Amino acid sequence: MKQGLSLRVSQHLALTPQLQQSIRLLQLSTLELSQEVEQMLDDNPFLERAAEEAEREAYGLDRADTTVSDSDREMESLPELGAEFTGLQSTSATSEEPAVSDAGDAEPSWEGDGSVDMSPDDGEWGGDAPARGQRDEDESTDATELARTQESLTAFLHRQALGLRLSPEDQAALRFLIESLNDDGYLEDTLVDLARGLAKDDEEQVEALVHHFTVALRLLQTLEPPGVGARGLAECLSLQLRLLKANVAKDDATRGELLSLALSICAQPMVLLARRDVRGLMQVCGGSDQQVREAIALIARLEPRPGRRFVDVQRNLVIPDVLVVRQGAGSHVNFKVRLNPDVMPRLRVHDIYANALKGHKAHGTEAANYAVLQQRLQEARWFIKNIQQRFDTILRVSAAIVERQKNFFRHGELAMRPLVLREIADELGLHESTISRVTTAKYMATPFGTFELKYFFGSGLGTESGSHASSTAVRALIKQFVGSENPKKPLSDNQISAMLKEQGIECARRTVAKYREALKIAPTNLRKTL
Repeated sequence: MKQGLSLRVSQHLALTPQLQQSIRLLQLSTLELSQEVEQMLDDNPFLERAAEEAEREAYGLDRADTTVSDSDREMESLPELGAEFTGLQSTSATSEEPAVSDAGDAEPSWEGDGSVDMSPDDGEWGGDAPARGQRDEDESTDATELARTQESLTAFLHRQALGLRLSPEDQAALRFLIESLNDDGYLEDTLVDLARGLAKDDEEQVEALVHHFTVALRLLQTLEPPGVGARGLAECLSLQLRLLKANVAKDDATRGELLSLALSICAQPMVLLARRDVRGLMQVCGGSDQQVREAIALIARLEPRPGRRFVDVQRNLVIPDVLVVRQGAGSHVNFKVRLNPDVMPRLRVHDIYANALKGHKAHGTEAANYAVLQQRLQEARWFIKNIQQRFDTILRVSAAIVERQKNFFRHGELAMRPLVLREIADELGLHESTISRVTTAKYMATPFGTFELKYFFGSGLGTESGSHASSTAVRALIKQFVGSENPKKPLSDNQISAMLKEQGIECARRTVAKYREALKIAPTNLRKTL
């Protein structure tokens, strides 16, 4: 084979360590970013939290808040899903307006030009976010700290058990039962199975353990919260009803009869209660139609999961990354989009260490150590700038979402329009994968509640006019139909599909069933009041 030389021109993308870190920080949630910052502060001596506010211009943080206004342009026309619904607001459980303090123009923001100053600077970044550990002692405790200090159900029950005078055997049995409860406060295993798990094939020891467990279970079911230690939903509701009945005044006979009827209902198969079969419950439990309905309403106010308030709330803790504030009214309404200053870490490069390294000249064997320290200093600068770029990208994407979904912020989820990642990516000049990373585990606080950024994206359903209606708006419409239906004649999926067609939306029965299940709405037979 003849050898020779040739010249080729090619392009390739190299993922530098800085780019890899930028991508990784972009996809982290707020809590994960906080942990990453703590880890970096421990590992890198050149990185520190800023005690004083540095110059904001060093990182381009002197720009005004992003504002999406409708005063100078007409509102986009809604799809043919019925203009009469545009004035209705969302009635979801997250409809509370977030308490957002207006910090003025001093907060970090993005104006829309996408400019990022990447010049090397050892100044602080993070704007007006208060440094951790420097808040006044009178301020309210941080939500993360509350989540971490939350007492578990097991610890709460153990603390109550310390006040009981029990023999060592019964005390050990009670402790074992407490440790055997699930997160909801139920005892899933039978007492015999628990005893056999300890004693195995020794029948005499199994019988003795069952006796101790029986005594301990009765004691456990007297502890707070009411209903704990139940082995099923019926027993859980019955325990709470018995406690209510024990506290009823002797002269309140009506209340006592209602509680007795409720206990009788809980003793029946739960399917009758789930179907609200008033006629069937009247036949097996007695009582008039009005009494049975009042008893069902009383049972509905009980807690089916006694351990609900003791669940580790840190796993479900939601901290908004972006705040949207509504300003003005009528045709002059606009929405100000800003970053949440409480989630933005204030970091800076340690000036003393950086200056000492800059003025030091290494010779001989010190050259290797000098190179390592220079690398650590560069890593600290990269980390600060990558965090800045992360929040800048989040703000740009959030502003684009608010611009596209401004009808949602004016009228609620019924006015949501179809939106896909590609639209935002093309508008901002980013890749779809970048938009996906930005919208995952990032939350926006809006006047209608706090939503994940992915909530504003959804597929579209065809309409008679040729346009598309957002799947989110269709789900809201289904929820509205079900909320206004006749309990005695609930709407079927076919009927809901026909009602949507009347609004000009083509939605098949299977699609309606899928949306109904996503909304956790029971099927027709379980919604019907017999």
